[in-house]
Amino acid sequence: MGRRFLVALGSAALALSLAACSGEGAGSGGNTDSDKPGDLTIGVSMPTQTSERWIADGNAVKSKLEAKGYKVDLQYAGDDIPTQSQQVDQMITRGADVLVVAAIDGTALSSQLQAAADAKIPVIAYDRLIRGSKNVDFYVSFDNYKVGVAQATGLLVGLGLQNKDGSKGTAKGPFNIELFAGSLDDNNTQFFFGGAMETLKPFIDNGTLRVKSKQTTIEQVATLRWQQETAQKRMEDLLTSSYNDGSKVDGVLSPYDGISRGIITALQNAGYGSAAKKLPAVTGQDAEIASIKLINDGVQTCTVFKDTRLLAEQAVNAAEAFLQKKQPQANDTQTYNNGVKVVPAFLLPIVTVYKDDIKTALIDSGYWTAEEVAAGQAKK
Repeated sequence: MGRRFLVALGSAALALSLAACSGEGAGSGGNTDSDKPGDLTIGVSMPTQTSERWIADGNAVKSKLEAKGYKVDLQYAGDDIPTQSQQVDQMITRGADVLVVAAIDGTALSSQLQAAADAKIPVIAYDRLIRGSKNVDFYVSFDNYKVGVAQATGLLVGLGLQNKDGSKGTAKGPFNIELFAGSLDDNNTQFFFGGAMETLKPFIDNGTLRVKSKQTTIEQVATLRWQQETAQKRMEDLLTSSYNDGSKVDGVLSPYDGISRGIITALQNAGYGSAAKKLPAVTGQDAEIASIKLINDGVQTCTVFKDTRLLAEQAVNAAEAFLQKKQPQANDTQTYNNGVKVVPAFLLPIVTVYKDDIKTALIDSGYWTAEEVAAGQAKK
């Protein structure tokens, strides 16, 4: 039975009886025979609008839910943790029936999640696992370890050590590389970096790849809030401190397109990109249109495409399951331990996009148009 129906009954004894029969794990918020989609609200909390990826996610979730008749309370937090906390509090106060949350800091919403649990509101962690709380009911994301593997593989391909088909490349090395990771408060960062480093480790161990700065731990290479400007400044500092002897950077592991663009700007400002000093191989993630143009122009090596349309669809499926008093379909019930519980998850596949994949992966699928790729800008 839904929370609103129980309140309408006005009988505490009957409410308790019905709630006890509502099943395990999902809480009691949700759909009943008397609840129509138009009577139900899904709160959607997104971290920021500074990344086109999160704008696309928020719009996709909202439009898919509204197409089914649900009300949607979509909020962006401007990468500010107190703002997101306040917004989630307001969603709960206004009577959201399900929460879909892409957390800025995966450990900062414990009190809000407890309030949601007390109000019998199921919580779906969206792409970023919420840590340290038992009050997370489901997780929708991509296989984030494989994202890291794909990024490291893209770096190896860009350096010529490996071919796209997985066969050994003709390059021998040694190559100088530098490593970047995402924000430490994002649980995905650990998976991305872990997958990447396990893939690169044999090449580092045998000397084919050399991290000239010797900055190899995730704490040393993390980029707070995934900020492009922060990555640019760190790359500038690396060039000044570790490459002032005439040596050059051959490759950079980057976990996100915005970070990649910051890295590339620093490299170009230092003279990379000329005939005498070619740009290093640089990876990325999210298929942002500005970076797709860079890949098309031969500036960035590749990106990992995570189709947010599919992710939004899974979030909607999970929300509807909870509203119908069902458990959402999971395809991973072992991997995502948030420190308190293993959160059941639905993981989606990823695609590595090099220049010759842009048409088939992005244009033919309708994610970007050829005109947008040429311009490096999304149409309004």
